Amino acid sequence: MTEATSSRAGTPPPRGGGNNNMALLVIASCQLMVVLDITIVNIALPQIQSELGFSTESLSWVINAYTLTFGGLLLLGGRLGDILGRRRVFVFGVLLFVFASLLGGLSQDSWQLLAARALQGVGGAIASPTALSLITTIFPEGPERNRAFGVFAAVSAGGSAIGLLAGGVLVEWLDWRWVLFVNVPIGLLIVLATPRYIRESERRPGHFDLTGALTATAGMGLLVYGFIRASEDGWSDGLTIGSFVAAVVFLGLFVVVESRSRQPITPLWMFRDRNRAGVYGMMLTLSAAIFGMFFFLTLFVQNVLGFSPLVAGLAFLPVSAIIAVGAGLASQLLPRYGPKPFMITGAVLAAAGLGWLTLTDADSTYAGSILGPILVFGLGMGMQFVSLTLMAVSGVEAEDTGAASGILNTMQQVGGSLGLSILVTVFGAASRHEADDQIPRFLAEATPAQQLQFKRTGELPPPWGDQVLSSGVSSAFVAAALFAVVAALIAVFVIQVRASDLERLKGGAQLPPPG
Repeated sequence: MTEATSSRAGTPPPRGGGNNNMALLVIASCQLMVVLDITIVNIALPQIQSELGFSTESLSWVINAYTLTFGGLLLLGGRLGDILGRRRVFVFGVLLFVFASLLGGLSQDSWQLLAARALQGVGGAIASPTALSLITTIFPEGPERNRAFGVFAAVSAGGSAIGLLAGGVLVEWLDWRWVLFVNVPIGLLIVLATPRYIRESERRPGHFDLTGALTATAGMGLLVYGFIRASEDGWSDGLTIGSFVAAVVFLGLFVVVESRSRQPITPLWMFRDRNRAGVYGMMLTLSAAIFGMFFFLTLFVQNVLGFSPLVAGLAFLPVSAIIAVGAGLASQLLPRYGPKPFMITGAVLAAAGLGWLTLTDADSTYAGSILGPILVFGLGMGMQFVSLTLMAVSGVEAEDTGAASGILNTMQQVGGSLGLSILVTVFGAASRHEADDQIPRFLAEATPAQQLQFKRTGELPPPWGDQVLSSGVSSAFVAAALFAVVAALIAVFVIQVRASDLERLKGGAQLPPPG
């Protein structure tokens, strides 16, 4: 998203209003397709696990393979559009996303699906920031561009809710593969419509910081792999230790490359500002919490509570609704009180909701044990999204707002991947400990047929397996709540709202849209 929101002098005037509306429809459709891909796959996780033979720990790679490449290459994708032409790069990104979706739907083995998901992330990282920058190419500054940004932001925010519902419908009525196949006709329609309604932007000279993008993505990928490997094979395993060492090396190289690059993909000077560094840290930890919440509750409501995919999708819709309420409340009151109170309150509410979820067990019900916590959590996260975006761009020159907001979006994806891998490690340790307690009970109480199935699959059937899963999920929520507590501490002790920040708010400074 580098320089995605900055306008350019000399850009030709846009075409007629009708064509502009169609162009906005094409751009918004692409963003919706990319954004909902995380949650639409979430609902299908139990079915994917069953058919392709994932363990619960390795199942997290279905999410992480996408978010790691998407987050790691997001800033590079924006730079590609600026240098090579935004429409050209946009079409390429969508085609790559479509091709990867088709491969994923056809997968017959776990590694094939993970490779397709990683390739999807690359396509999304190219298409999404370029879609946002096309708005500045097509729409002139003023009400028309503001309206376009508003539509883009609404699609970005609502994509998760649509993904949950669409995922439930597709898995319930068709098959889990259709959560990937559905992208193919949508993406092809976008590709066909783009040349008709979107003109090419002017190219601009620049440098591709490919080394920076690859070292960052490789380093974070190895770090995530290390945590997931530790959850399955222990901390003393050679590959676990080797992956952590290699991750440190690659991330160290990333810092060196960025500090010496003429046009770095991640301007390190952005982290010198206390508030901005604090905001990036909060986004990192809060993203870990929200990714973990969706991942583990999806497994819990379908495997323990017995929800169908469609009912599971509907069960999560209150989260999206209350996030919108929290964001609206914060937007209205920010000019009066500033962002810091909402950052603190939001993080505390998120921690409280996750702490409440630690009480879930095999006897829990949705209404009694899940609905209340996710509403509290969602209200807190809604307050955070607006406040964090504001502080990320506060005091940044206009030409650098794209980089500042782009890093924030990268932190969201990388934080979600890294945090989920840590939570999976906690889950694995707790569930193994609980399994050690449940196996003797199972052997004493199970029927011969159940014992034969256990010897064949290695998986405990209900109710013993429910106890194991519930124990692991509860422990993972303890760690997720700690992530939210860290975010609250950053908000209290690191964030310092300046008088100039409040003045900009009272003056109605426009925020860049998320995405």
